[in-house]
Amino acid sequence: MVEAVHRFHAVAVRNGAVVAEAGDATLTCFMRSSSKPLQALPLVRARDDLTTEEIAIACASHRATPPQLAAARALLDRAEATEDDLELGPQEGRPPAPIFNNCSGKHAGMLALCRAHGWPIEGYRLAGHPVQQACAAAHAEAAEARAEELATAIDGCGVLTFALPLERMAHAFARFPQLDRADRIVEAMRAHPELVGGPDGADVLLMQHTGTSYLAKGGAEGLLCAVDLATGTGYALKCEDGSSRGMTAAASAFLDVGLPPTGVRNTRGELVGDVSLRTTSP
Repeated sequence: MVEAVHRFHAVAVRNGAVVAEAGDATLTCFMRSSSKPLQALPLVRARDDLTTEEIAIACASHRATPPQLAAARALLDRAEATEDDLELGPQEGRPPAPIFNNCSGKHAGMLALCRAHGWPIEGYRLAGHPVQQACAAAHAEAAEARAEELATAIDGCGVLTFALPLERMAHAFARFPQLDRADRIVEAMRAHPELVGGPDGADVLLMQHTGTSYLAKGGAEGLLCAVDLATGTGYALKCEDGSSRGMTAAASAFLDVGLPPTGVRNTRGELVGDVSLRTTSP
């Protein structure tokens, strides 16, 4: 019995050219949390004192596990800040303290960036603050676009999110490993994928089950961006209805990698359904 169909658009870019696509490669959407490695670029360029765990949690959409919370608090200490300085709201289904929000590592990193440059910490999430301007510049650098041309909105955690066509997202991720100091982010995320997200996330699975080949980061509303570090190929996949349920299956097929199926489980943890791929003509 088919209960839901999730339609994906996907594109692969290498050396500035589209090498594979399914659906609409020009589809424009917000990068949401797939931006986090790019948003961490100003941080690692400003600070040489960060551990790999602190860099990884700055790029994370965490599940509030004890190791993830410990890394977020360590980065907050590095910023000489407290949880009260995090300009985050509570996240549904989690304790009300802002440290439990899945973006607390990114926000702690933004506070650490403020301390490095002597910027005010109040309002670091707002568009006019130097933190958000630095993040916009990082996106423009990676995507080879002009910062003022990037459409913006307010993300779920309160900071700016940037919109790009899928092709430009893939291009940005293809270029990312060669950008100044990005090697520190690649090293940290590859060393600690368990800090970056949950064990069933397509990004975490991609980094854990492909040796040293991929760097990946998922985002809300059914987005995944990745780069094959061996070939320099960047990828962007977007589920049209915003669901992430089919992402692992879609990524396995489009990237031609073997990822463990996530399936559908009930509240007892029993496998009660599967997620399979059905290809259609463009």
